[in-house]
Amino acid sequence: MDNNEFPGKGKHVTILGVPLGYGAAKMGSELGVDAMRMSRIRDKQLHEHLADLGYTVSDAGDADIIKPERPADPEDKTKYLKEITASFANVSTALKAILATGSIPIILGGDHSINSGTFSAVASYFREQGEEIGLVWFDAHADINTPETTMSGNIHGMPMATILGRGAPELVNLEGYSPKIKPEYLAHIGGRDFDPAERRAIHELGLRDNFFTMSDIDRRGMLACVTDAIAIASKAPGGYAVTFDVDVLDPRFAPGSGTLVRGGITYREAHLGLEAVAEHGGMRSFEIVEVNPLLDRSNITVSLACELILSAFGKTIL
Repeated sequence: MDNNEFPGKGKHVTILGVPLGYGAAKMGSELGVDAMRMSRIRDKQLHEHLADLGYTVSDAGDADIIKPERPADPEDKTKYLKEITASFANVSTALKAILATGSIPIILGGDHSINSGTFSAVASYFREQGEEIGLVWFDAHADINTPETTMSGNIHGMPMATILGRGAPELVNLEGYSPKIKPEYLAHIGGRDFDPAERRAIHELGLRDNFFTMSDIDRRGMLACVTDAIAIASKAPGGYAVTFDVDVLDPRFAPGSGTLVRGGITYREAHLGLEAVAEHGGMRSFEIVEVNPLLDRSNITVSLACELILSAFGKTIL
């Protein structure tokens, strides 16, 4: 045990896998769920390390994912929309059951398309309790494309748009309302690869000051940017969720992802950012996505993903 105290004492977390990988161009992130769940760090698995931090840990298994019956049409602007939407109904049921117990979900993805479903479910649950929640989004990309602006048709490039009320109606109207989050409660960290249409959308929505790009991190430092991002998301009265796409990391530290972009955050910057999240408190769910074991080298991305989960839940050096 590295900690002098037990940050999770009296708290409950529940692991939920969402092994949906066909929202991305490259398959394999669906395998990241079990890879993270079963990976061993210093001879212990993720749930054992969480227990060492003082948490009571449950594992809800995996949400039922509807598999496509045939390849997508290359010209489709929302590939596998029917199957993804059907899968999200199962994700919502699983997540709301976890939240109803008072447990904090730890969501293991899967590609980032799942955030349309996971955040919609989490936001809807707290809305039913009369609370709005914010969101801190770590990612190299904005994921704010729509069917009209996408160049690939892959839904993992659209989840931020959908929760803000833009895009395919089937995704925008999940849980029966839209938008799922007010723009002023959303903060994005680590961006460095935005499409022209995404840059326009960010400015149209008044989100420029909510995006802390790699240039901002270079100038101001990771801690300053994360602190400001948490402050934005914490304006929401019900706390905030965190979604972490491993491609926010520089590929030197996390090669096992399908959308790598050079010039990302470092190993230590990632830990620092999530340690700040844990120190601040108020996190209502945590999600990590786009871990692709098929593209990994010596399991370093899988292991790092597990380490980062622990940092988000209070693990520190001393």
